Amino acid sequence: MGLDVKYPLMFALVLPAAFLMYRFFRRAGTLEQKLIGSLRAVVFLIIILALAVPQIVFPAKTETVIFLVDRSKSVEAAGDGALDWIHEAVFNKEQGMQFAITSFAKDPLSESSLSAGGEIPTQFNGDLDKTETDIGSGLRFASSLIPGTQAGRIVLLSDGNNTAGEAASAARMLKSRKIELDYVALRQAEESDAAVASFSVPPTLYEGEKTSVSVAISSNAEMDAVLRLTVNNKEILKKGVKLKEGQNAFTFTHLPSDTGLAVYKAELINSNDAHIENNSLFAVTDIKGVPKVLVVEGTPGGSLPAILRGSGLAVDAIVPERLPTALGGYLHYQSIVFENVPGHRVSEDQMDLIEKAVREFGTGFVMTGGEDSFGLGGYFKTPIEKLLPVDMDIKGKKEMPSLGLVIVIDRSGSMEGAKFSLAKEAAARSAELLREDDTLGFIAFDDRPWVVVETAPLKNKQEAIEKIRSVAIGGGTNIYPALEKAYGELRDLKLQRKHIILLTDGQSATNGDYAALIEEGKKRNITLSTVALGSDADRRLLEELAKMGSGRFYDVSDASVIPSVLSRETVMTSRTYIEDVPFYPVIEAYPEWIALFEKGVPQMNAYIAVTPKPRARVPVLSKKDDPVLAQWQYGLGTTLAFTSGLSAKWSGDWARWPGWPGFLNQVVTESLPKYDSEPYSVSVDKDKGEAVLSLSSENADPIPIEATVLTQEGEAVDANTKLISPGKYELIIPGRPDMYYLSIRKKDKEGVSSVYRTGFSVPYSEEFLLKGTNKEFLNELVSLSGGRELTSPKEAFRPLAPKPFTKQPVSEYLLLAAFLLLVAEIILRRFGMAALGRLLPKRKVSTGTGDDEGTAVFGRLAKAKERTGNKANLKKPVAAVQERDEPIFHKTETPPAQTKTSRRDSKEKPAPRDSTALGAEDRMKRLLEAKKRRR
Repeated sequence: MGLDVKYPLMFALVLPAAFLMYRFFRRAGTLEQKLIGSLRAVVFLIIILALAVPQIVFPAKTETVIFLVDRSKSVEAAGDGALDWIHEAVFNKEQGMQFAITSFAKDPLSESSLSAGGEIPTQFNGDLDKTETDIGSGLRFASSLIPGTQAGRIVLLSDGNNTAGEAASAARMLKSRKIELDYVALRQAEESDAAVASFSVPPTLYEGEKTSVSVAISSNAEMDAVLRLTVNNKEILKKGVKLKEGQNAFTFTHLPSDTGLAVYKAELINSNDAHIENNSLFAVTDIKGVPKVLVVEGTPGGSLPAILRGSGLAVDAIVPERLPTALGGYLHYQSIVFENVPGHRVSEDQMDLIEKAVREFGTGFVMTGGEDSFGLGGYFKTPIEKLLPVDMDIKGKKEMPSLGLVIVIDRSGSMEGAKFSLAKEAAARSAELLREDDTLGFIAFDDRPWVVVETAPLKNKQEAIEKIRSVAIGGGTNIYPALEKAYGELRDLKLQRKHIILLTDGQSATNGDYAALIEEGKKRNITLSTVALGSDADRRLLEELAKMGSGRFYDVSDASVIPSVLSRETVMTSRTYIEDVPFYPVIEAYPEWIALFEKGVPQMNAYIAVTPKPRARVPVLSKKDDPVLAQWQYGLGTTLAFTSGLSAKWSGDWARWPGWPGFLNQVVTESLPKYDSEPYSVSVDKDKGEAVLSLSSENADPIPIEATVLTQEGEAVDANTKLISPGKYELIIPGRPDMYYLSIRKKDKEGVSSVYRTGFSVPYSEEFLLKGTNKEFLNELVSLSGGRELTSPKEAFRPLAPKPFTKQPVSEYLLLAAFLLLVAEIILRRFGMAALGRLLPKRKVSTGTGDDEGTAVFGRLAKAKERTGNKANLKKPVAAVQERDEPIFHKTETPPAQTKTSRRDSKEKPAPRDSTALGAEDRMKRLLEAKKRRR
């Protein structure tokens, strides 16, 4: 047993405490003050000792061994052998030793709890990410299982190929805790494997320029394989290759045909490969040339693609269902045009990708008008509305006809999850689009209808929205009662337009007379639209109901488009969003646009009413000051909104105007990005599980940059950017193998922004390279903590060199003692020494008689009389005293006034020396008599 102090530096506080006590004792004059100072000094010393956290050290009764097993991909096949080794070690352990089993790969995991005789699992059960090996995190986790500050041993079973984290610092931490680290070398399986070691393409190419593509492949054996190259998922090469053991290099030529960012992929196909994860790598290049535009047509066969091609642009025309589902699919276009595309044909995820391509990478975006565009297309509160220079909601709602809308939504069990959440959000958006004078009702149904929002004028919009969002999932599905309830709610209302939206994902439990119900509703000016969600919905019934109800039927397979469907229905119910009175647009004073109208402005038939955003430019206005053409800068991209349609029905004389192709070309050209012509060189390295991007530019300005990194799915990646030196930058991101896109924006000294975009690939982990056992690294680790390589399982439980111990802190007891002493010091300072006297036990009173006490007193008086030598005059003074003080001998108490008088008289007339002794004798007699009476 011994004593240990956790924070010895706290003893330095003794110096200021000693100085204070020295100053106090210098001023302490009385015994009481010195006692107070002593108590304070002891309190100071106890508190300082408590702050130093003293601990009593006891020898531990048990020793602890933690088995730490590597389960990464490189040694995945060695798991059973590791468990057999542990089983043999535990079988031979002695009494008083406990153990636990943990495993690790990228992260650690406990396989069995700490015990002295627990069962060893027959297989590893924990689910781990095996793509990396982080020995450091495994060591730190294993050390946390050793109780308190005890010494112990960690037995590491690994091949020593550390691919992430910092293992050396963890080993040094073990040494500071007196924990031994031993290792058992695991061997990798002997399998043939080939890997794409490197893949390079020039960072910048030009359309029509031949380029060299280089691929390096490493193999641990001779084998036949197939090498495949693709560009933007289009195959450009597939060739059989013979691989020799070691490094293999291949070079091919390619003639790029598309402009924009091109993603090259090199893929090795080998049926007898140990790891398929190392068989592919990506490379990204920026192909410059004629700008490429993606035109998305709501109705195929429009004139816009031909007009743009005629102006020299490269154009791809597709329908909404063919929109890319990955970010790279948009980045090799310089601009995207939506021509009368309804929002419910574009998923929410695709809208998000387009918004990020515009904001972070400078891709342009244009939306044209029509029956299925802007607010009529259901884009209210979507990512597309966010990037456009106009809001879908319009001013002048007072001019709209009175509207009654009832939303009927299925709340059966099959709707649980994202579908029901999106349906409620869609209903909430519809409520936001309505005016306060409009009437809204919301009915949720399962096997019966539930009125959530009473059909009434929308006086408190926020309250209605909260009620809609609070609806919970219910039971079965019965459509007819809910639809009957909705018609009943609207039947007698005096409104110009009445509309019902029905959404369900299932079959109805019962049948009803739908035809009679809907026909009666049509007589009351009630229309009906239906939404079939998912493959289980009764499409035939819902389509027939919408047809009978003079509404629209939506067949929805992606639940994310539900908000677009319901907002579109809400807007289309009020046709006043369309301004269809022919007019001559007003051209504002913007030079690039005025030049197109030098010979006059044609008449336009119609447009969709929208509201310009505060920072938007509006070059073309209607007579009502509504925007016909608006543009603005959104992030790094430029977006434009042309609220009229491209057909003659909408554009009127503009479709026959000779300047029409030039106008459309100008609209698209304005949206094209303005990129920096000087690219950065980008290189990627991996360090401790993280990817490190090194950016360098020939323009060596010490100007910070703004960098954005996104995955192919459009997810933002946390990137730490720092300036290393003028023109050189470094970005650090998590090292997850994947294809990434990088956008860089830099402002020069004049404040002018330049934009550069590219992509890069984080290669697969070194975990998938067959390197063999790294004993050199393992020996380095165990040397830091005083361990060794184990050749026999029996050695795992050998006696520990540093004996284990436990520590018991005593600070709380010291603080309790300091508190009690402080209380005593306060009592002494407040009440003085008398208070301490009262706390002490009283002394016992003697049981002797009064005669004995009197005899002792007379003895003392006799001795005093002998010293006076005047025996003859004894009686006279005594008589005088008795005569003067006679009442004293006959009363229990002496009157205070008389006592004072006697003392005054004695001072005025000093008695002879012998009479003084007699007076003392009398007083003693009176005291003895008083004591007897008290008893």
